[in-house]
Amino acid sequence: MSEVLIADDSEFMRNLLREILEEDHRIVGEVENGVEAVEVYKEQRPDLVMMDIVMPIRDGIEATDEIKNGDPEATVIMCTSVGQEEKMKEAVKAGADGYITKPFQKPSVIEAIEDAVGA
Repeated sequence: MSEVLIADDSEFMRNLLREILEEDHRIVGEVENGVEAVEVYKEQRPDLVMMDIVMPIRDGIEATDEIKNGDPEATVIMCTSVGQEEKMKEAVKAGADGYITKPFQKPSVIEAIEDAVGA
């Protein structure tokens, strides 16, 4: 059972991801911004981070870059809204391993995780 950190400023999205993931994964943290995401990643070293792109204080792109610089083996899947293609390009440059587009359904989330972790 892999360990997952959920980073999203929307409580609704965190809850939705938790519901989709908790059956097959252990949720080790839920955070609201990129600063918290980096801190919890360093403490927990989860197998996977589900990272929203747009968050307060530090966005998901900056947080992904910092996580990947500290741990190149980290796996990060970006959660993006339709129309954020430019931000997705930045996220890939920062090291994102995959992405899902909101609003998402369980099959697309599971597929993105399998693609990113090579399951």
